[in-house]
Amino acid sequence: MTRTPLELTINGESHQVMVEPHWTLLQVLRGELGLSGTKENCLEAECGVCTVLLDGKAVNSCILLARQCQGRSITTIEGLGDPESLHPLQAAFIECGAVQCGYCIPGMILTAKSLLDECRGRLPSEAEIREALSGTLCRCTGYQKIVDAVALAARRIEARRMEASP
Repeated sequence: MTRTPLELTINGESHQVMVEPHWTLLQVLRGELGLSGTKENCLEAECGVCTVLLDGKAVNSCILLARQCQGRSITTIEGLGDPESLHPLQAAFIECGAVQCGYCIPGMILTAKSLLDECRGRLPSEAEIREALSGTLCRCTGYQKIVDAVALAARRIEARRMEASP
């Protein structure tokens, strides 16, 4: 096959890459751009560890062709926060002990961000959090600490929003 140019906007930055037509977004993120925060596992959209945000919505990057993402905004875990300024979800996951091996955490956090953005102005219920996270498998934590972390982040984000409102 012949590689062709592709321009992707990832974490607010434009990237020019040469891709094969059949390459997935996951392949491009990890293999071409070195963004290893997005994990690779099942390659069948069954485990959720490859989750990224596409125009703010959680998607499985292992089954999404990179070409489908041109002209759209992609957010990976690397674009969410940094060590000096963690996103409230990242801070809550640490605080609640929701991180163990860490393999599923990028997908969990980005899925949770999509949910919280969708719920803007209200707190999601525990059932809503569990439903949103149901597509991302975790073999270490048993999920309760993850649910607790998302709920804590939701409360903090909503409190900040209320403080900022006149």
